[in-house]
Amino acid sequence: MDRSQGRTGGIATGSSTEAPTFTGNRALQIEEPLIFEMGQPGRTGVDLPEPPKTKERLNGLRRAGEIGLPGLSEPQVVQHFTRLSQKNYAIDMGVYPLGSCTMKHNPRINEKVARFAGIGDLHPLQPVSTVQGALELIDRLAHWLKTLTGMPAVAMSPAAGAHGEMCGMMAIAAALEAKGERAQRRTVLAPESAHGTNPATAAALGFTVKPIPANEKGRVDLAALKAALGPDVAAIMLTNPNTCGLFESEIV
Repeated sequence: MDRSQGRTGGIATGSSTEAPTFTGNRALQIEEPLIFEMGQPGRTGVDLPEPPKTKERLNGLRRAGEIGLPGLSEPQVVQHFTRLSQKNYAIDMGVYPLGSCTMKHNPRINEKVARFAGIGDLHPLQPVSTVQGALELIDRLAHWLKTLTGMPAVAMSPAAGAHGEMCGMMAIAAALEAKGERAQRRTVLAPESAHGTNPATAAALGFTVKPIPANEKGRVDLAALKAALGPDVAAIMLTNPNTCGLFESEIV
């Protein structure tokens, strides 16, 4: 049968490998409505005790209508959120197209350590006397980074790659301002092999972004980089390992 003529029986047309089914289901991947669309009044997955009679303290702000939550049975809730979890793309399922630093190079053991109670349960506003172990870890890591890079100091406050980029570029902008060179040095070199947040960060701080192409190996084209250098350049934003997950072997 000619696929261009369509099919009957409610089955949509498509390629031989991707033709959608009538239900939308694909083997064990069940297509279902939104959780609010599945809800029915009176259905519940938990038995709650009758609340005790207390004096009303709502000062006239008692809810006039239903709260709007879906009524679902316990199996429906479990099945719904299990199906949602199966739609998540994970590093266990394939290669990440982006995020080399966090997602390509984080061993599972690092994820486990980050969830230790002494780290994962800390609160940023708890007394300093109760977080001495965490502060020691941070200080030791900072010492390693300074020793490896030869830098006099490092900032440990940024909580993400893009956050670190913004912190670094703000420091560069402040340094150029202090030297009286901010007006002259307006260009930031952003390799195409770097994260997409790099040009966005530079532009957000008022710099002009000049892209640097990658070579055939997926790394920064050194000749193109040298050709782009000049008195107007403020910085180069180099992601290492780059967004392809490759180490920039000519970093020195």
